[in-house]
Amino acid sequence: MSHDPSASPLILGGAPTPRAALPQLPPLALYIHIPWCVRKCPYCDFNSHAASPTLPEEEYVDALLADLDLELHAVYGRELSSIFFGGGTPSLFSAQALGRLLKGVEQRIPFAGDIEITLEANPGTFEQEKFTAYRALGINRLSIGIQSFQEQKLKALGRIHNGDEAVRAAGMARQAGFDNFNLDLMHGLPDQSLDDALDDLRQAIAMKPTHLSWYQLTLEPNTVFWNQPPVLPEDDTLWDIQEAGQALLAEHGYAQYEVSAYAQPGRAARHNLNYWSFGDFIGIGAGAHGKLSHPDGRIQRTWKTRLPKDYLNPAKPFKAGEKTLGNDELPFEFLMNALRLTDGVDAALFAQRTGLDLASLAEGRRQAEQSGLLQVEPSRLAATARGQLFLNDLLQYFLI
Repeated sequence: MSHDPSASPLILGGAPTPRAALPQLPPLALYIHIPWCVRKCPYCDFNSHAASPTLPEEEYVDALLADLDLELHAVYGRELSSIFFGGGTPSLFSAQALGRLLKGVEQRIPFAGDIEITLEANPGTFEQEKFTAYRALGINRLSIGIQSFQEQKLKALGRIHNGDEAVRAAGMARQAGFDNFNLDLMHGLPDQSLDDALDDLRQAIAMKPTHLSWYQLTLEPNTVFWNQPPVLPEDDTLWDIQEAGQALLAEHGYAQYEVSAYAQPGRAARHNLNYWSFGDFIGIGAGAHGKLSHPDGRIQRTWKTRLPKDYLNPAKPFKAGEKTLGNDELPFEFLMNALRLTDGVDAALFAQRTGLDLASLAEGRRQAEQSGLLQVEPSRLAATARGQLFLNDLLQYFLI
């Protein structure tokens, strides 16, 4: 239930801390959720649904633009720094549909001159002609869901592509004009050895992506794997994979800038950096989440109707709920994102993004530093290497 943040002063071992109006609003991004996949993967807990033979492209684009219209009053006068098409599998949509959508978005909110526009795609949905058309629309970054190059592992993950298709996808992306693309790769897969994991990583590096998302498979509630768990590697093997993989990535010029994100110099994902530094983003589409700051200091989170059939039903609202964050919630909300960044953030960003005085974190910082989880660095908020590994423990110091 929403409440007025000014009514809940922050107290962390001292006097109440007043909330100030934000000195400036953070960058604004747009997240667009396309909820359909060819098939639902057994490990996936995202809001995705198996597609029927014919997707309701036109109706869904109409709904997305109508959804965006309801958000415009809160972002008047601002421009978009990035757009991210997530899913599901957004590359199931035609270039014509995405073109109409992007045109409609730009008519409503101006684009920054150097806007980053990312589209998630899977190798099994790659078509050269289609991706050349996407690039012509102004989409300038791809995120390709490889997960593994090994047939046995791909089958265990329920993926519909094979290793050869994964390799071809990167070449096709380049031929289509994409000089900036990410590969998604998982480790800690069923029955995976250290050699298996490093072979996958070497193949990905050989494709010379500008960015790699390399993350461990986790079993999430409400998934097939949660109910029928596969045999995963032992903890010692997982640790060996993590250490050896990070060394291999660093050796090839991929700097880790977030828990599971590695990039060539200057190629960190701008959309994700904005998210992790507590920037603003509008979320449109079935199940999309958003976070917006207002000049008076209010910070609101919103979430949209999850099921595509309900989202497309004109009798039902797009918005499923909203919440104004209180002073007592903001330290945790800010740090939950910022401390995922390997280098953390400038400490001054806390006041800029929340309207709270940095001194309100003093007691939590002192305890976290003593525990060895937070770096002792007055001008930055950054986890230690150990804090990165035990992020949940670190965040507990900032719960009120």
